[in-house]
Amino acid sequence: MTLSITTLPSITSAFVDTTRLCQHVLSCGPVDGEPIMLLHGNFSAATYWEELMIALAAYGFRCIAPDLRGYGWTKDKRIDSTRGYRDWSDDIAALLATLVIERAHMVGWSMAGGILYRFIADYPEKVLTATLQAPVSPYGFGGTKDIKGTPCFADFAGSGGGTVNPVFIERIQQGDRSVNDANSPRIIINSFYYKPPFRAVREEDLLTAALMQKTGSDRYPGDAEPSANWPYISPGTFGPVNCWSPKYLRTEVADLLAAQPKPPILWIRGDSDAVVSDSSMFDVATLGKLGYIPGWPGEGIAPSQPMIAQTRHVLDQYVVAGGRYYEVVLTDCAHSPHIEKQEKWISEFLAFRYLK
Repeated sequence: MTLSITTLPSITSAFVDTTRLCQHVLSCGPVDGEPIMLLHGNFSAATYWEELMIALAAYGFRCIAPDLRGYGWTKDKRIDSTRGYRDWSDDIAALLATLVIERAHMVGWSMAGGILYRFIADYPEKVLTATLQAPVSPYGFGGTKDIKGTPCFADFAGSGGGTVNPVFIERIQQGDRSVNDANSPRIIINSFYYKPPFRAVREEDLLTAALMQKTGSDRYPGDAEPSANWPYISPGTFGPVNCWSPKYLRTEVADLLAAQPKPPILWIRGDSDAVVSDSSMFDVATLGKLGYIPGWPGEGIAPSQPMIAQTRHVLDQYVVAGGRYYEVVLTDCAHSPHIEKQEKWISEFLAFRYLK
């Protein structure tokens, strides 16, 4: 499926060939401005940053937002999940090199928060500041049970590509734009990205961009392996959702804590986020506890992943290791603070930027 690219008037859309792939990149603001790179989350694209980019450009920032590998209009190229977030992290480093940008403020939303953990670990000298917006836990998404990221099962069952609702995948492949079905992409976005009754002004353009996500057993969500452990699937080796399985993030926390230099981190999230939370509605353990997935083995074996507590635990260690972080929780806000609370987001970012 190929859909046309629609951007706001002051946003430039371009395709940039790097040493790794051809990326679709949106940009805005003065070319000599302080660079800020904005990385989108799962089932979204660079389009989701446009209004924020225009607002930040007014403060003199050079804003850059790529469609990540597997998303948006970037050239389709398979993701090797056994590398964790490294395919994306290396893509970003190659893009910065192609654009001749030595250092930038880095912003990662949801999935891309995980990418930033990896990018800080591998390319710390390229990061002026790091903003983690509603980030996935440093231990990944799904399959862990305490603040230290202990796996529920040795094969990491409960995480990876097999945990995504197959009906949702079918709807993406169909280009579904329906308005009254719980499994439709539009309803998922409006129910979970924002705190209802909030609706994005550019709902149609954002939905179009999200529907550009590449799907398939080796694309989104990725492949899976059978497991003897509940919910009887474990991670495969390709596709985005396997990338954030804890199976492939075994050194992520240690690598982040060892990074030198350590850029200051802003952790910003909404108080009503049901995607990344200590009882996420996208965590199979939460769904099992609520009775949506049969056979749940109980709290002692497969509790909801404490995502917020895990992130705080790791960032507290980041401080002990010599880094700094600032946590901001926005009220009446869900998974997309930069859209739901743009003015507050900018205010917090600017305060962080100048106090760093």
